[in-house]
Amino acid sequence: MDTLEAIRTRRAIRAYDPDHRISDAELRTLLSAARMAPSAFNVQHCRFVVVKDPALRRELRRVAWDQAHVTDASVLVVLCADRDAWKEDPARYFSGAPDAVRQQMAQTITRYYEGREWVQQDETMRSCGLAAQTLMLAATAMGYQSCPMDGFDYEAVGKLINLPPNHVVAMFVVIGRGTQEAAPRVGKLPDSEVILTDRFPPR
Repeated sequence: MDTLEAIRTRRAIRAYDPDHRISDAELRTLLSAARMAPSAFNVQHCRFVVVKDPALRRELRRVAWDQAHVTDASVLVVLCADRDAWKEDPARYFSGAPDAVRQQMAQTITRYYEGREWVQQDETMRSCGLAAQTLMLAATAMGYQSCPMDGFDYEAVGKLINLPPNHVVAMFVVIGRGTQEAAPRVGKLPDSEVILTDRFPPR
C-alpha cells in the first residue's frame, strides 16, 4: 500500500474478530517496522510488551475500563519506554561507527540528558508516539486495523506487566481484523487554525 494511502485510511477501530489470529511471521514484520521509528540519538527507548497470555489480557482489560478490544484484538502491545536508556552504555547506540564517533556521541548523549529529568521523561513519550504510529501504519499496509489506547489504570498495568521502576507505560496498541466500519471523520479543524507560517499571530 502507498504510504499516503495508509496514512489516509488508518482509523481507530474498537471492534475485532476474537477468533482471528495474526501469524508469528506477520507479528515479526509489524514489530520490525515499529523498530524502524526514529528516536533521539538512536537511544531506542521503546520496549514493546506483546501480551499473549489470555489470562493476562483479561486482567489488563479489567483495568482498562473493560474495553473489549483489549482481549478481542489479535495483538495487544503495551508500549513502554526505558527512561534511563540514555545512560546505559550510550556508546552502544552507535555500534559499528568509528570509535571516535561512538565516544563523541556517548558524551553528547550524557550532556544532553544528565540532570534534565523533564527531557528524559518527554523523550520516552516522543519515542513511543513515533513507534506507535509506525506500528499502526504498518498494520494498515498489511490489511489490518488498529487502535491506540490510553484509557487504563497506568499503575495497575505497570504491576501486571512487572514494569521496571525506571520504565514508563505510554499506551496500548491493538491490532487485528476489525468487525466494524470506521465512523465518518468529524470535527476536523480548519487548516488555517492548525498550520502556521513562521510563528503564532500576535494576541
